[in-house]
Amino acid sequence: MSVPRNEYPRPQFVRNEWLNLNGQWDFSFDDENKGLTEKWYVNFPSGKKINVPFAYQTKLSGLNDPSFHDVVWYRRGLEIPENWAGKQIILHFGAVDYRAWVYVNGELATFHEGGNVSFSTNITHLLKEGEQEITVRVEDPSQDVTIPRGKQYWHEKSESIFYTRTTGIWQTVWVEPIETTSLTSIRWTPDIDRGDIELEFDVEGKMSDNLSLQVDISFNGQNIVSDLVGIRETYNKRSFNLRNRFTDRSNIHGPGWYWSPEHPNLFDVKLTLKSGEAVLDEIESYFGMRKVSIENGIFMLNNMPYYQKLVLDQGYFPEGLLTAPTDEDLKNDIVLAKEMGFNGARKHQKVEDPRFLYWADKLGYLVWGEMANASEYSEEAARRLATEWFEVVKRDYSHPSIIVWLPLNESWGISRVAFDKQQQAHATSMYWQTKSIDQTRPVLSNDGWEHTISDICGIHNYRTPEEMEKAYASVESAISTTPANRVIYADGFSYRGEPILITEYGGIAYKADDAEGWGYSAVKSADDLVNEYRKVTEVLFNSPVIQGFCYTQLTDVEQEINGLLTYDRKPKCELSKIKEINERK
Repeated sequence: MSVPRNEYPRPQFVRNEWLNLNGQWDFSFDDENKGLTEKWYVNFPSGKKINVPFAYQTKLSGLNDPSFHDVVWYRRGLEIPENWAGKQIILHFGAVDYRAWVYVNGELATFHEGGNVSFSTNITHLLKEGEQEITVRVEDPSQDVTIPRGKQYWHEKSESIFYTRTTGIWQTVWVEPIETTSLTSIRWTPDIDRGDIELEFDVEGKMSDNLSLQVDISFNGQNIVSDLVGIRETYNKRSFNLRNRFTDRSNIHGPGWYWSPEHPNLFDVKLTLKSGEAVLDEIESYFGMRKVSIENGIFMLNNMPYYQKLVLDQGYFPEGLLTAPTDEDLKNDIVLAKEMGFNGARKHQKVEDPRFLYWADKLGYLVWGEMANASEYSEEAARRLATEWFEVVKRDYSHPSIIVWLPLNESWGISRVAFDKQQQAHATSMYWQTKSIDQTRPVLSNDGWEHTISDICGIHNYRTPEEMEKAYASVESAISTTPANRVIYADGFSYRGEPILITEYGGIAYKADDAEGWGYSAVKSADDLVNEYRKVTEVLFNSPVIQGFCYTQLTDVEQEINGLLTYDRKPKCELSKIKEINERK
């Protein structure tokens, strides 16, 4: 059996030597929560098998069990390659939902809370002679509505806008060897006005006088930068001017080297950490030179006004739920969206696999990075969201495709934010927390309505074309609308001149296969779907105040049939007809 999802999972921080741990693991439900008492991390119970990285609720896991099991366990053996002897061994998890305790050879290696982001642990001190044993205990409390889980439902049977739960390991697990002194993180910040790229990097291990980093940057096969950077601290920052290093300067200020959906130019990088002449670590990476800004209320990409034509993408798959069956499936969603003339997506209530972001970078596709929200507010919910969101922004900061951060959506988890000062403080704090770690992107406090402070006024409105035309005839009418009976700005906050985008609309339901489900408005044929899409979208194009949109949605998901594609990605109409409408502007 081939190893599923066998591509390297961390595309901007690639090491050549690694071992994929996806595939068959031993697995057990622990409905009585007795695994700790019985020390399953030492004596694992015989029984089920699971195909990692697919959650037990999925068909691809081999179990396909949609029922709730709040505690589950995993186990597998691991042979460390002989040529890794003397190296530090790092164990990585792409994502485990929601709490994970990781044991190696019966000893606790690490604990992680948060189902949306990656984590790692050094397991060198726990290794033994011969085969190693890795055991993972996972808690995913089904009834806790203060956990940030997005569209995962807190009832067993999915309904309305909520879908089947994802529990446990749902992204790639892998190990890799490193030297005692190595690179632990890198961060790229482009400055197209100066022509600079800023590299920040962290080094872990012993600092010495002869420690250095060789930085080699190339573009279209041409070497642009080859510099040796001396290292004295664990945290380091260095800027490299790119503009003055090009030998061909014929298109130096334009699309020839900037990143955009129309011209997804990427620079390739090789980083070599050295002690004298000895190589300690080698990393392959990439970055894009692009700028997102708001000038006088206009959204700008690379210093030019840019109209966003986004599609809502929930990132669910029939056989894998939140986990794409293959890397090609992630790529294909972007290809299909671009075929329809969309230039990006809002990833709705899902922190996406970094491999999706890689394809967005590579193919040229804008992404709004959104956090999976909790359903109810509490101080603990606020802590959970803030802690995990910090990890999200840190992990995905360097992707040029991400142009907006969206920590909260439609007052989820802050249902009283319109008037409740504590929830307003939480929404505003999420805005400022994001700004405190990323000054390069716009941030929304709460997309859809009931904004506190946001750089973009995102409005969700599923009303008829006639109603939409009236609502968006002017700024005044736009910000005074009450879609879903919600005000656009929370009490005490007001419009400050930010760009106005319709970040959810449409939702035209067309049953193109055997799917049964619901939508915001229904049509009976492919032609009707195209005509309704034209009507509602042209209203937005004609509006003098709207600077972009996000259509609901790319695909059907379970009982929701609002997609332009079916759940298994079959087009419901001629994609070229949607593209013709989208390319009007």
